[in-house]
Amino acid sequence: MASTTREKFVSFINNRWLVFVAAMWIQSCAGIGYLFGSISPVIKSSLNYNQKELARLGVAKDLGDSVGFIAGYLSEMLPLWAALLVGAVQNLVGYGWVWLIVTGRAPILPLWAMCILIFVGNNGETYFNTASLVSGVQNFPKSRGPVVGILKGFAGLGGAMLSQIYTVINSPDPASLIFMVAVAPAVVVIPLMFFIRPVGGHRQIRPTDGFSFTFIYGVCILLAVYLMAVMLIEDLVVVSLNVVTAFTVVLFFILLAPVLVPIMTSFFSDSNGPADMVEEPLVPKREGDQDPGLRTPDLILSEVEDEKPRDVDLLPASERHKRIAHLQAQLMQAAAEGAVRVKGRRGPHRGEDFTLMQALVKADFWLIFFSLLLGGGSGLTVIDNLGQMSQSLGYDNTHVFVSMISIWNFLGRISGGYFSELVVRDYAYPRPVAMAVAQIVMSVGHVCFAFGWPGAMYIGTLLIGLGYGAHWAIVPATASELFGLKKFGALYNFLTLALPVGSFVFSGMIASSIYDMEAERQAHGSVFNPDDVLKCEGSICYFLTSLIMSGFCIVACILSMILVRRTKSVYTQLYGKTRA
Repeated sequence: MASTTREKFVSFINNRWLVFVAAMWIQSCAGIGYLFGSISPVIKSSLNYNQKELARLGVAKDLGDSVGFIAGYLSEMLPLWAALLVGAVQNLVGYGWVWLIVTGRAPILPLWAMCILIFVGNNGETYFNTASLVSGVQNFPKSRGPVVGILKGFAGLGGAMLSQIYTVINSPDPASLIFMVAVAPAVVVIPLMFFIRPVGGHRQIRPTDGFSFTFIYGVCILLAVYLMAVMLIEDLVVVSLNVVTAFTVVLFFILLAPVLVPIMTSFFSDSNGPADMVEEPLVPKREGDQDPGLRTPDLILSEVEDEKPRDVDLLPASERHKRIAHLQAQLMQAAAEGAVRVKGRRGPHRGEDFTLMQALVKADFWLIFFSLLLGGGSGLTVIDNLGQMSQSLGYDNTHVFVSMISIWNFLGRISGGYFSELVVRDYAYPRPVAMAVAQIVMSVGHVCFAFGWPGAMYIGTLLIGLGYGAHWAIVPATASELFGLKKFGALYNFLTLALPVGSFVFSGMIASSIYDMEAERQAHGSVFNPDDVLKCEGSICYFLTSLIMSGFCIVACILSMILVRRTKSVYTQLYGKTRA
């Protein structure tokens, strides 16, 4: 009996679902950057910044969130727990120092030094993201869409959860939110960091996995709906601190619910032994490996890839196997007779493992990068300027919209992962088509912000949050499918560089310049104290910026559809046999 209990406990500790749940909790701290819209007003007023200077801090924040080369390198060289520890320390030092400056406990630093502090603090997120995603895609190689969507979704929802906890604290000092941003990740990450590791998840396939994913999806939706309801109640009705505390306690219970999955599969499931589990390959098998009679050397497989007609991958599975087998036989016979000389492989094909340098010379990789730059960059511009956008339209409580966009961002990541998985599993159609749909949705959201119609902040926040969030479920999964898992950390962190580039151009140059221009124009037409901070009012503040962002989203959609056209045969090869 004691031996059985010990075996079940060991099974629980090494359960891939426990690693996944721990990664979900850590990812809830990987979205602190989305609170920049809430902490930026107090930074702006305390340090007397104008909008352009504040936008530079926003760009530094986005750079910190996206420059993950060091995180990717450390995740390959060190245990994942060590990378998580580095991220927690960076976050504490960076944002902790900002809090000391804003509260007057440390001397004010020049703008460039503040940018470095914001960069260092937010760069901690890259360690959380890299460690969580690497362990996730390695432990769930055949469920990348749902796993990435859920993990990135919790990162998007982190802002709303921290805002709710901040409400419980009920601090009269607005700078205390900066203190929470500095301390909370270390409190969560350090106790959980040793759980984050690959545990041979591809050998832990259980019949109950489908139900487990359904349960976690249900918890995610419940969490988002609950946070939305609580936020609306607290915004529309005056509630006591006791009621707010009760809301927060319920929130923690919902967050703990996913741990039931590893508990049930380890202690109460009959399928704990190796004989009851199925092993799935980390990398999909190539066409020539599906049948023993079709096995050929790698060089012949490379020749087949070059010689086969384009329409072969679109044929039904049985006919496709026959055509490829016939072509392989012809090539092998011709090579044996000396009629053709088999070329050496020039590098991996799409769907195999690429290094970063090999991926950088592929057009598909740059299509993903620029599509993310235009679509994701425009969404990040809204997130970074949401506080000023809501104030310009007459809303005093900016925390509501920051929380709302966190929730919609979360649901966008969850739904992006779920629906893109349906596209590839049920139709063997390229996953980037889901990204194209998300970019059209974002284009409409930017138009809502541009015209400032009644309720436009709510509708625009909904559409931008959903569309932006979907990018973060679709892009990592697409990159792992086209360029492999072996160097996934480096590939993912390079793609995320698209965001600070987009943020620098869209927010740091376009949005801030237009805002300050309109604010100066309004100041010249009224009584203005030179010591006051420039402030713009009305929908005109972000009218032109929003229309430009909408156009960028349409261009991003076009790039995504080009990628869809180019990768149809790859997805047919990867997932077509699943349908057959």
